Amino acid sequence: MRKYEFGSRGGLQRPMPYRQSKGTLEDFLKAEEHILRGISTRAPLPRVLNGICSALDCQIGNVVSLILLPGGDASELAAIARNAEAFGLHIFFSEGIVAESGEDLGSLEIYCCVPRSPCSRELRLIERASCLAALAIKFDIERDHQGNFGLSGNRTVRARIIDWPVSMN
Repeated sequence: MRKYEFGSRGGLQRPMPYRQSKGTLEDFLKAEEHILRGISTRAPLPRVLNGICSALDCQIGNVVSLILLPGGDASELAAIARNAEAFGLHIFFSEGIVAESGEDLGSLEIYCCVPRSPCSRELRLIERASCLAALAIKFDIERDHQGNFGLSGNRTVRARIIDWPVSMN
C-alpha cells in the first residue's frame, strides 16, 4: 500500500497525519545520553552546548539554534538577529535558560527558514534541550567556584621535587 494517497486529476489530497518515526526518538535519546556523558565527564562547556544545539537542530529540522551565556553585550544579540535576517532566517523560538533557583544562566535562540511556531513535539524537545543546557552551565559554574579544592579531572599536578644530597659526610 502506498504511503500517500493522491486524488485523480487534481482532486484533493488527503493529508497524512504526522507520525514520528522510532529512529528519530532513538537518535534524540542517543544524543541526549552523549550530552549527559559530556557533562558528567566535565567536557568543555562550548562543546557541550554545541552538542545540545546540534541535536536540537537535527531533531526539529531547518532550524539553527544557539545558546547565549549571560553577561554578553546587548549589541551582540542585535548583531546576531541582523545576521539571521540577512540570511533569510526568522525567529522560531527564544527563551531564557533559568536554574531551579531562578538564576539567569543564558538564553536559547532558535531561527527557522520559514516563519512558523513550534508544534507541541518540538516544544518538548526544546524544553529538554533547555534543561540540558541549564545543567551543563550550572555544572560549569560550580566547577569554576570549586577552584583547586574540587575534583581536578585531567589536570596535571605539579609537585616540588626534593634534591637528595649525593653523599652525606
